[in-house]
Amino acid sequence: MTATPAHPPTIVLVGHGMVGQRFLEALAERGLTGTHRVVVLCEEPRPAYDRVQLTSYFSGRTPEDLSVTDVALIEEHGIELRVGDPAKTVDRAARTVTARSGLVVGYDVLVLATGSYPFVPPVPGKDAEGCFVYRTIEDLLAIEEYAKSATTGAVVGGGLLGLEAAGALKGLGLTSHIVEFAPRLMPVQVDDGGGAALLRTIEGMGLSVHTGVGTQEILTGADGAVTGMRLSDGSELATDLVVFSAGVRPRDQLARDCGLTVGERGGISVDERCRTVTDERVFAIGECALAADGRVYGLVAPGYEQAETAAATIAAQEASFTGADLSTKLKLLGVDVASFGDAHGTAEDCLDVVYSDSRAGLYKKLVVGRDGTLLGGILVGDAEAYGTLRAFTGSVPPVSPESLVLPAGAGAPAQLGPSALPDDAVICSCHNVTKGSIRGAVTDHACTTVPEVKKCTKAGTGCGSCVKVLAQLVTAELEASGVEVDKGLCGCFAQTREELYEIVLALRVTSFRELLDGHGREGARGGDGCEVCKPAVGSIIASLAPAIGASGYVLEGEQAALQDTNDHFLANLQRNGSYSVVPRIPGGEIAPEKLIVIGEIARDFGLYTKITGGQRIDMFGARVEQLPVIWARLVDAGFESGHAYGKSLRTVKSCVGQTWCRYGVQDSVWMAIDLELRYRGLRSPHKLKSAVSGCARECAEAQSKDFGVIATSNGWNLYVGGNGGATPRHADLLAQDLSDAELVRLIDRFLMFYIRTADKLERTSTWLERLPGGLDHVRDVVVHDSLGICDELESLMRAHVSHYRDEWAETVNDPEKLARFVSFVNAPDTPDPVVGFVPERDQMKPDLPLLSIGVRRPSEEDLLEGSTRR
Repeated sequence: MTATPAHPPTIVLVGHGMVGQRFLEALAERGLTGTHRVVVLCEEPRPAYDRVQLTSYFSGRTPEDLSVTDVALIEEHGIELRVGDPAKTVDRAARTVTARSGLVVGYDVLVLATGSYPFVPPVPGKDAEGCFVYRTIEDLLAIEEYAKSATTGAVVGGGLLGLEAAGALKGLGLTSHIVEFAPRLMPVQVDDGGGAALLRTIEGMGLSVHTGVGTQEILTGADGAVTGMRLSDGSELATDLVVFSAGVRPRDQLARDCGLTVGERGGISVDERCRTVTDERVFAIGECALAADGRVYGLVAPGYEQAETAAATIAAQEASFTGADLSTKLKLLGVDVASFGDAHGTAEDCLDVVYSDSRAGLYKKLVVGRDGTLLGGILVGDAEAYGTLRAFTGSVPPVSPESLVLPAGAGAPAQLGPSALPDDAVICSCHNVTKGSIRGAVTDHACTTVPEVKKCTKAGTGCGSCVKVLAQLVTAELEASGVEVDKGLCGCFAQTREELYEIVLALRVTSFRELLDGHGREGARGGDGCEVCKPAVGSIIASLAPAIGASGYVLEGEQAALQDTNDHFLANLQRNGSYSVVPRIPGGEIAPEKLIVIGEIARDFGLYTKITGGQRIDMFGARVEQLPVIWARLVDAGFESGHAYGKSLRTVKSCVGQTWCRYGVQDSVWMAIDLELRYRGLRSPHKLKSAVSGCARECAEAQSKDFGVIATSNGWNLYVGGNGGATPRHADLLAQDLSDAELVRLIDRFLMFYIRTADKLERTSTWLERLPGGLDHVRDVVVHDSLGICDELESLMRAHVSHYRDEWAETVNDPEKLARFVSFVNAPDTPDPVVGFVPERDQMKPDLPLLSIGVRRPSEEDLLEGSTRR
């Protein structure tokens, strides 16, 4: 394979997915693009994109956002990338590949990276109109279009991609069903306990799950379109749209046609160097390859390893692929799910250590050997420790297994930092990067930031699940080397947020300009600040406004320029450029007359209405110039801002309590209303959520809130630091059997101590775990006044309560403030023409055109093998 200037050898890559792109990068890194002609035949009408994050398209990411193709690399290295022109035949005798366009390319090395195709069960009706697969961007575009005329969708398959597809259908406004033949969801990744926790959480989101049944037939109407499904238990399920996500099969037909050996169940047979066992000039990598260990790998990380191995072999370097770590961490429908190592406990004499909380949707299982070796595990609902636990797999952790699965607040959980990991622990499984390599990037290659370490080692550039551990390792290594780590808020301030809070409070600083010019970094003084410090300082000044003599109105003067997009218009910006209006409904209690007002406003302005999990009513679709008019009607009816747009108190949920419920022991509604009215408008580092339950049955879910209250026969128990969002965490019990006055006093102290010491955009859950001493320290400060600051904390809260003013009312009563609420400054009476709506289910939804971003629409020949859109 020695190159000659006139006729360099040619490498032909068939397929350009994530693994194919990684192969091209590996060729470039080894200098092979300088000595070889590289031709890529790509079947899809666009270059490689992130198929792992495919569902994020429905969250607003465009196809361009999903791209993983480094266009500069392609151009710089002269790679000939032909999109929409797949290989049709391979002549191994002549060593040529013929593309669909008729192009014939001779090769010295052929690499097959054709991936996989969705498996569609051979059931009657599978090709009916309304049946789709969930594999490519084109599939998503087709589903999105068809869903406009559908009301119900069903997904066949409850695995990784099936759950994502179901979430996408739900996000499109469809009533969604999941049909899984196995007795539990995600049968490959989780066991029965993990499946039960996942099932409870997903059903709580409003999705219907049918496990232990298969699809027997797709039912259709007279027009040939889907009307339902017949299941294996004889029942029928009405649906307008069906998505098949029942697994994938290797796309090996091209290999079969040219006589390459394939496995009994598919996959192109390769050796440890990823060469096909039939022809040493032909390689296969990714999901189309049957590896030397007899397995077809469907994850991107093993595919990347195979790409590296093939490139190294072509470059005459030593490399082999004999198997890969199948550990995975995903967020499915907002639920963290992770498995690693021997997750199902197949090893002889292994033991399980399990923590399960079905009410909270938490399940953690570690599999350990009799000698204490960590063999694997499953995490559902809380996968925060995944990076550390996976790195310890195969070794004996320095603490007991029990302490590794207990959640914060239950017993004494182990705080294992990166320093406890051995150097050979794999931190990034996507690129097989060890802790030692990361340390070496800092000590040997002078990397001082996470981006520099990413570039040096590729750690954190795959799925991203290791980035948090990576950042901890970089910081720890820099500090161990004697390097001063900059912990400043941003490039404008060398101080932390906590230090800036103290400066503002002590010196009564009332403006961002004063703070920046007096205490900013030398190079930042006289400047405008940045997008990190402006909202952070704006929040500090707003939270301290009564105490320092500043205006509490966030759009007053300079403060307006510091606010994020949502605060800038006192409403949440939505996907199509419209805004949502969320009036405060304290404790979830509302009189019929006020319900009627909300209905009338929604009707008059054509707003979409939805009852939220926070026990209030959201109205979506208001144009910016309509906001003050809507607020005026709400204010006249006795409503005020619900602060859904701000980093402040959102809601205090409640159950009906002892007033109505036969189990209630305290008046939870009254307490919730009292707390919500007390803390409304309180600006903080991040949003605050609360709830009050009237008995231990916990119907208000208080233990998943930043501060939650549960009634007892003797008073109230106060829980703090909970979070039910992206990283669920059970709240910790701070104090119990409190009187009304004691409860309010402790919450006052807790909130002001959090606002004083938390970092920017840090929830109470993260703050509590980061704070030295954790819950014990917080209890010492706010209950026992160990720092002697409780009088000051209470005083600050009293100032907030006494100076509270409704932002909506202040705005609608001030003509000068109303001037900002226009779509176009130079044409204030002109509405934004881009903001449009279409009807759906007796309401309206945004009219969002399908995103094509400069790609051609696929023809019949473009459709992938196995696609139900043929």
